[in-house]
Amino acid sequence: MWPYHAINAQYFSLMDAVDRRIIAELQRDGRLSNVELADRIGLTPAPCLRRVKRLEREGVILGYAARINPAAIGRGFEVLVNVDLTRKDRATFEAFETAIAALDEVIEVRRMFGLPDYLLRVTTASIESYETFVSTRLGDVPGVDTFDSHIMMKLIKSPDPELAPPHARPPEL
Repeated sequence: MWPYHAINAQYFSLMDAVDRRIIAELQRDGRLSNVELADRIGLTPAPCLRRVKRLEREGVILGYAARINPAAIGRGFEVLVNVDLTRKDRATFEAFETAIAALDEVIEVRRMFGLPDYLLRVTTASIESYETFVSTRLGDVPGVDTFDSHIMMKLIKSPDPELAPPHARPPEL
């Protein structure tokens, strides 16, 4: 399978409307059987399966996973954290990235151009457990100069239909 970053715009231009409908249906429900998917997009099962397998082979479809309610597993409190490092050298970046990737509460790490140096998504059970995480773990990560926590007030739009507010859910096909 191709790495995520290797996919380029040529695939988007080569996909037709049927491919895009397959992708939209699988984004809504990755557990659809091939027969149900084929019925929804107006194909018979064999050509539908060939298209899905091609989209998987070409790296358009990266995989299938269960969407879990974060609150049900003690991760219902989400914070975006901007992190700036003390130095901007390779050793500092590598030490920070290794340490931050090992923290279970950190579910996403993005290295940014400009400021901040990193954007983190952190999930915990509550604001109290987040404060403990900051005090006992995040503050000890090597290379951290400053960090700013951003607590969400309201979710306006999400690619996950279960999380998106009713007015922001994708339309049915």
